[in-house]
Amino acid sequence: MNVNSNSERRHFERRLKSLERDVLRMGALVENSFRLSHQALFARDLEVARELPRLDKQIDRFYKQIELECAALLTSESPVAQDLRLLSAFMQLVRDLERIGDYAKDLAEIAIKLFPYPPHRCVPQIEEMSHHAQAMLATSLVALADLDADAGKTVKQLDDFVDDAYETLYQTLATERDIKGVVEPILLLVLVIRHLERMADHATNIGQRVAYIVTGHRS
Repeated sequence: MNVNSNSERRHFERRLKSLERDVLRMGALVENSFRLSHQALFARDLEVARELPRLDKQIDRFYKQIELECAALLTSESPVAQDLRLLSAFMQLVRDLERIGDYAKDLAEIAIKLFPYPPHRCVPQIEEMSHHAQAMLATSLVALADLDADAGKTVKQLDDFVDDAYETLYQTLATERDIKGVVEPILLLVLVIRHLERMADHATNIGQRVAYIVTGHRS
């Protein structure tokens, strides 16, 4: 490898490191948006709910910036096979993060609509489901920061709890009897559990993408 090639490679690796930092920063923003949407829903905190659109714009900016940088690095002359795997996984992974951010913003909007209604008896189980989905996201982001394939794979095992909670809660809400007044809060809670289930799925995807970055095998 000549001096020029060495210099290009070093420049490429610096850009790659900077990209990794941006992906982790985006992950931290998404984790915060999920936490705030939880607070909006379960602490009935409307001030927090109104913060989410601003945070979502920041997440979207990161998403676009990272996608552009991934594309630029993919088309440069320096990547080796491991780099290509990392960059393609990053492009998919930030899509998952962006979707979780979107769902968090949607949950905050639902929190505002639910505010006038008394809390439903299912709220404690839904809150537990949300805690579990947040733990899945946190685990997948730690796996990403450490490039830990085993931690990435464990996220999928955690998903069973969220899927079971979704099925149980959906059955409870869908077969609700003696609804007094409007059905809106029931419909909104069905949306909440659906969003949480999808957020958990995206966290699972992130964990699996980390395992792929490290091992080169898709699970």
